[in-house]
Amino acid sequence: MDINDALENYSQYILVEKGLQPLTLKNYQDDLKMFFLYYPSKRDTSDLYGTDVLDFFRHELASGLSISTCLRRLSSLKSFYSFLNEENIIHEEVPEMEAIKRPDHLPTCLSIEEVEELLNAPDLDTKDGIRDKAMLETMYASGLRVSELLNLEMSNINLNAGIIIVHGKGAKERKVPLGDFAKEYIVKYIEEVRKGMKHIVDKKYLFLNKYGKQLSRQYFFKSIKKYAAKAGITASISPHTLRHCFATHLLENKADLRVVQELLGHTNIATTEIYTHISTKRILNAYDTYMKGNK
Repeated sequence: MDINDALENYSQYILVEKGLQPLTLKNYQDDLKMFFLYYPSKRDTSDLYGTDVLDFFRHELASGLSISTCLRRLSSLKSFYSFLNEENIIHEEVPEMEAIKRPDHLPTCLSIEEVEELLNAPDLDTKDGIRDKAMLETMYASGLRVSELLNLEMSNINLNAGIIIVHGKGAKERKVPLGDFAKEYIVKYIEEVRKGMKHIVDKKYLFLNKYGKQLSRQYFFKSIKKYAAKAGITASISPHTLRHCFATHLLENKADLRVVQELLGHTNIATTEIYTHISTKRILNAYDTYMKGNK
């Protein structure tokens, strides 16, 4: 059945059989509209899956909406799915959720000064330090996910053009700029460290451990923690923090939201919009501090 026909049938059911008020119907319709805006390719009821509801719910939470709004939309979707099941239009149950809660704070974002301290923490007198410096600079300059950074291949980097080809989620390919500092330290790592390795196992990958193998997430996670401590950063951070910083700092410097969405590889712009909340929060905090200091 066409989605529009299904929605029309459901609206009639809400008004006639359940006897709900037109305003309540409009709220249901608005919630369902947001669901189908998130899934624009779903045009037939055969395209609907129970797991889609949970994915949408998690997305709504991550985008910074209030928990009450997210739960209301979840309730509307469950009601819609229940109706379709009762009418034998679909046979898809919405899975039960266990302890799914909205994060009680926005992602951690460091100041530009703190990022500078973190990027300068590796010891450039050591081979590991040169490599780690190149990795940190690359992640912050390009907004990569941890997996994208660790899976970077030699063939994905165009140093002359200053571009990285990234294979992100769902095997989607995107091109992102490589900053001058990142480029400088990648070249330093290749020339002074990588080329001097006697035996390379994972030849296609850019960043390798001392055994010539691809680096693990665990290694990079521990490294970030170590460098944060060395830089005197007290906030709890992870490798993903640099991606948050990349997006937030761009938006604070008037970058276009759509461009940031493209650079991050987000399918839906609502996912990118969470960084506007972080940015606003940081600006308000700075404003409050200024006002207190000038009383």
